[in-house]
Amino acid sequence: MAELIDGKKISQQIKDECREKIEREGLQKSLAVVLVGDDPASAVYVGNKKKACEYCGIKSVSYELSAETSEKELLELVDKLNQDESIDGILVQLPLPSHIDEDKVIKAISPDKDVDGFHPENVGRLSIGQSGFLSCTPAGIIQLLKRSGVDTDGKECVIIGRSNIVGKPMAMLMLRENATVTVCHSHTKDLKEVCKRADILIVAIGRPKMIDASYVKEGAVVIDVGIHRQEDGKLCGDVDFDSVSPVASKITPVPGGVGPMTIAMLMKNVTDSSDIISKELAYIAI
Repeated sequence: MAELIDGKKISQQIKDECREKIEREGLQKSLAVVLVGDDPASAVYVGNKKKACEYCGIKSVSYELSAETSEKELLELVDKLNQDESIDGILVQLPLPSHIDEDKVIKAISPDKDVDGFHPENVGRLSIGQSGFLSCTPAGIIQLLKRSGVDTDGKECVIIGRSNIVGKPMAMLMLRENATVTVCHSHTKDLKEVCKRADILIVAIGRPKMIDASYVKEGAVVIDVGIHRQEDGKLCGDVDFDSVSPVASKITPVPGGVGPMTIAMLMKNVTDSSDIISKELAYIAI
């Protein structure tokens, strides 16, 4: 039976480290969180981010806007926050109402305050090995692997899913960790055979329990990024946990695996923002 990779425990370690750094160095950090509309899931996420900020000693500045807020009004708020030197990070909770262009809003956030790691400039920095904010979920997965003693050097990693939020940055981060990376998607031929080569299988496909034991090599490490609510109200991932856990060596549960890491890494991005920006400026100065 696979060993569970405990995302709750590891995320708590990271938040504790952020809290200790802020206290030790006397840092004054602040995160602006913008919520547009009344989507219940988004409201829960924003609430959890506020709690994490409070725990770590980060000031949380909240902007809760109505669903009727115009794109122009939101962009004006983002510009105001970009100019505010007391704000270290800006997070606009997605998804946004349909009349607002998410891509335009993401691009409007200053790359030096883009603690979500979604701005094209930060994605570009990652792709060419420069310092920048990392997308929180993929960065969290790297921490799960490292802190669980998983050696990535030279290992074959298969990622199912090519989204801008998980799949693509995950591939670049695993390359940075010296893994040999294959990215699979809906057009991949012989998906099972490709997946069965993986020493590390990262699943972010968005289909409940799609990946069963027939996709997994004996002893592989399996990271499940998906989260779905079943008809009985229980949560499940993209991986059929009961089928895969007897085959894998290590596996993330759902819930309690990847999920808690996203907010923990957001806290780390805010805490380390000055260091990240100074490294960018040092690179430019050279």
